Amino acid sequence: MVQVYFHCSNTDGMLIDRRGTAVSNLTEARDRAAQIMRSMIMVPGDEDWRDWILHVSDDDGEEIFDLPFSSMLGRPH
Repeated sequence: MVQVYFHCSNTDGMLIDRRGTAVSNLTEARDRAAQIMRSMIMVPGDEDWRDWILHVSDDDGEEIFDLPFSSMLGRPH
């Protein structure tokens, strides 16, 4: 198991994941990232998620991969 962190950013700032999540492989990390993105998009509100990016990092702060929220929205922006 590896501890990974899911930080979200846009041009206005960053939301930092201070707890992280233990995952066993990259597939599990990617699935968790998609779950986080879906849950944030589904929260009622006026937030425009098109320019947000989810960054997945390891314990050392090294970015493993990132995913744009627009990839979850299912339409071009």
